[in-house]
Amino acid sequence: MSEPIEAVCVFTTGCLANKIKGYVLFNEDLFENKTLIKIKLSGVSEGLHGFHIHKTGDLREQCTSLCSHYNPYNKNHGGLNDNECHVGDLGNIIADKNKNVKMKIKSNFIKLRGNKSIIGRSLIIHEDPDDLGKGKNEDSLKTGNSGNRIACGIIGISKNSKYHNMDEIC
Repeated sequence: MSEPIEAVCVFTTGCLANKIKGYVLFNEDLFENKTLIKIKLSGVSEGLHGFHIHKTGDLREQCTSLCSHYNPYNKNHGGLNDNECHVGDLGNIIADKNKNVKMKIKSNFIKLRGNKSIIGRSLIIHEDPDDLGKGKNEDSLKTGNSGNRIACGIIGISKNSKYHNMDEIC
């Protein structure tokens, strides 16, 4: 059996020069064929914020050059693990009154290897809550009406990953 892959996305600054910092770890669960996502962030305004994997990992224009949600199967926007959703639809993160986010979620669709891998793509934190595609308008089915991009980072292989066969990942 292959060694599981661990990927990481580090947030050091936001698109709007805010103070969001922290990281998101992605760990393969090879037995359940799911990906465990551990989120640890600070500096996020209290409440719900849309949280999505975006198509590219190009930060030349900060968060604006990361393109749309990662959607290799051309589906409508939805909630995490909905039958109708983008691979990149992770729902909402929840920041507490101290501006911290500490969450664990599991994705049925995220892959860290093969031609649909999220390695090299990006994560974006949005200003507003994600309506999970239930907003009854066209934008809801594309973005979940989650508003401006307030922080972003690139997803890469973690230094803790025991898996190093990059040919299989990419």
